[in-house]
Amino acid sequence: MSPALLLALQGITLLLPGVQALTCQSGRAHAVKNVSEIPLKWTVTNQQTCEDGWGCQDTMMLIENGPLVNLVLSKGCTLEADQEARVTQHRAGPGVSIVSYTHVCRNRDLCNDVPNTVPLWDWLPPTVPGSLRCPVCLSTEGCLSATELPCPAGIMHCYNGILLFRGGDIATNLRVQGCTSQAGCNLLNDTQKVGALTVSENCDPKALLTCHQGIMSATLPNLAQTPIEWTEGGYQTCDIGEMCQETLLLVDVGRRSLIVGSKGCSKIRTQNSPTVTIHSGPLGILIASYARFCSSNGCNRAKSSSVLLDALPRQAAPVPGDLQCPVSVQLGSFAQNSENVTCPKGTTRCYRGSFRLRGGGLSASVNLQGCMAKPSRYLLNHAKNIGVFSVIENSGYENENQPPLQDKAAPTSYVALVGGLGLSLALCCGVLSLLTPLPLILRPC
Repeated sequence: MSPALLLALQGITLLLPGVQALTCQSGRAHAVKNVSEIPLKWTVTNQQTCEDGWGCQDTMMLIENGPLVNLVLSKGCTLEADQEARVTQHRAGPGVSIVSYTHVCRNRDLCNDVPNTVPLWDWLPPTVPGSLRCPVCLSTEGCLSATELPCPAGIMHCYNGILLFRGGDIATNLRVQGCTSQAGCNLLNDTQKVGALTVSENCDPKALLTCHQGIMSATLPNLAQTPIEWTEGGYQTCDIGEMCQETLLLVDVGRRSLIVGSKGCSKIRTQNSPTVTIHSGPLGILIASYARFCSSNGCNRAKSSSVLLDALPRQAAPVPGDLQCPVSVQLGSFAQNSENVTCPKGTTRCYRGSFRLRGGGLSASVNLQGCMAKPSRYLLNHAKNIGVFSVIENSGYENENQPPLQDKAAPTSYVALVGGLGLSLALCCGVLSLLTPLPLILRPC
């Protein structure tokens, strides 16, 4: 056995002369702040051991737009060649201004140690308001409620577009509205690469939609008759090719009802008209859904579950039959003490089953028991999709000569989409852990 192979087997790595495995500061952040909070400084609590020969990098961009400033920051390892600290003015004020800082080093561990935005921050002198007024906004969630502000004197154009940042573990779409000195869609002056970031720009209002976003659920009596409010958690800027969507799913077992809703962006591209589908019932267990996919900003704006309930046929009070079944419906495991009820006449079996929902910000199992009229074992008729949700059903008959099916679904993981308020609160507290498991702690200098 050769000496080199023996060393490798013993866990020893031989480094070539001049090649060193560096340790770099590691983290990333994206934040929209008020101008009064700038400059910012941060504490980096994480480190990364690089591949042999790799260097450490700092990438930082500041976008100033009236009273708002957007910070994009990435730290970590890179294969790029060494580069002295460089400040680049991509777009000068007044109006929207963009400046970046990039640095690549290999001279020592943790050399990517820029601690604040001071290298990029130069307070602009006060401007005299002009006659033009433009909506002003910097947001990853959209600008449907942008505030109109006066532009500096001499500014003759309003800008409306999206800047896309990819790389350095960052994937952000920043919607920008504001005042610019030049017409057109070129805030970045054709820049495509800034340090670890690939940057691009799009001013087609239909290319990147802004949609309402959020999920909701409720378990209450009579949700098949009584509408409930359907509020969103904020806004979401979609990726290229995505549409807005809103999906409602109602499961009613008679004494109890469950309703689950999702709003947001979707890669599914289908018709713009709403679709209401009755998957099971109305006799016995009722399962119905509402789904809409649309292609204009904020078009997924339904305010209550009435968009589904109003389309369901009205039924007379059911006539009691002879069959009795346990009834329950909930997210998660089956209810421990289900209530037995007399089923409507025409139902023939007791159902016990579950189906798994995924998509639209949701991953959960719906477990239910109740009265069944369908001859099929499956309530959903082997449906694979309900609106934005993908569906897998696991079902059986409770009163056949076979053991009841056990709940094979994983424990419920009901994940709420983070709306604008949640992100704002996280940034105010200074921890950007929503964007990275390697947080940077931001605070005013």
